[in-house]
Amino acid sequence: MKQIEVVAAIIRKGDKIFATQRGYGDFKDWWEFPGGKMETGETPEEALKREIREELSTEINVDEFLCTVEYDYSNFHLTMHCYLCSLLTETLHLNEHEAAKWLLKDELDNVKWLPADLLLIETLKYDEREKW
Repeated sequence: MKQIEVVAAIIRKGDKIFATQRGYGDFKDWWEFPGGKMETGETPEEALKREIREELSTEINVDEFLCTVEYDYSNFHLTMHCYLCSLLTETLHLNEHEAAKWLLKDELDNVKWLPADLLLIETLKYDEREKW
């Protein structure tokens, strides 16, 4: 089975986190955390900063590693390294996504998440840290 390794940013601002809606592909209109594939020689943190610049035209601080999600889609295995992040600039521009929302913890179930991101949502809902 094909293996894909990606990074995901859980961008926090106050008590909300940033979610994006896919505008393309098999999972068009589903929701996910921004991020993407790591390139050869990149650390996960470098890949995450690059992906967020490309997708959202903004700069982030990678604050803390949260977890790694492993998920088997029908035609590939996904390894997703997830990091808690904060914005260094306030402007966000959707270069690849159809829509975006800032969600409170109790609003996380209000959107249709990609299957791998659903596993991350469960981690976030029960995370005891008071960072968001």
